[in-house]
Amino acid sequence: MKKSILNPALLVLAVIVVILSIWGPEALAVYKDRGVLNEIQVQAEETGGEGYRYQLSSNEKLYILSQCLNSQTLPETEQSSQTREEETVYQDLTGTYAFVVNRQGPSGEEITDEEIYETTNEGLAILKELGILPESIQEVSAASYDATLYSAIDVPEPRNNVAVWKVSLQGNLQNSNKENKLIDAYIDADDGKIYEFYVRSPLDWEDIDTDALIEQWSSYMGLTAPEEYETENPLLETTPYYKKYVFSGMGGERTIVTIGFYDGIHELFLKISK
Repeated sequence: MKKSILNPALLVLAVIVVILSIWGPEALAVYKDRGVLNEIQVQAEETGGEGYRYQLSSNEKLYILSQCLNSQTLPETEQSSQTREEETVYQDLTGTYAFVVNRQGPSGEEITDEEIYETTNEGLAILKELGILPESIQEVSAASYDATLYSAIDVPEPRNNVAVWKVSLQGNLQNSNKENKLIDAYIDADDGKIYEFYVRSPLDWEDIDTDALIEQWSSYMGLTAPEEYETENPLLETTPYYKKYVFSGMGGERTIVTIGFYDGIHELFLKISK
């Protein structure tokens, strides 16, 4: 008796399963479609290539800039520069490294023309706090200084490029009193850090602890620890007062940083070279 009752129940259950297997997926798809049709759907995605410039380490940026500064050509006359295109065309560059005026101007990620003088003063204040520059160094302003945006480019790999501002005392002030003034500086257009500088101050060479200075500067720049660099060529500098250090660069290459001093004009400088 139980067997006769059970068989119809199993038969009904089997029929239901067959119906759901045929009709169920289609009905579920229609239900989902109703939820998305005529609706704007937003989905977050990771974009690995997002960004206006490839991310480089501090040592890599320093190396590229050093190579470009050593490869730059003489400035153009104003007339010849006006005949050029208004934007940088990488494929027209020659050589391995190029240092060119960025005629496109700052991107949305870079320090602007209006911000560069304040950024420079903030950088000078940090260098003073670290003991790299004396407290007597004066602030800069648009009235006394010129600022030009440059691109330092690895020509075979143009994605490897560094944007820097060059801030210089205006030419019409070259014969004025330069004591306690910044003469030239190269400043990172992304974070405002000062790569290279020339300043006039009351300091003498004996007052400058180059080892402490380079240690503080390399930490400020986020660089790996430097090593002393000995050279037997006395003609590398136009002053006998200098000390050189070497940092790791790219592809096993190196960057040389020189701390020097021009005694007659009391000018302290930190410059980068290959």
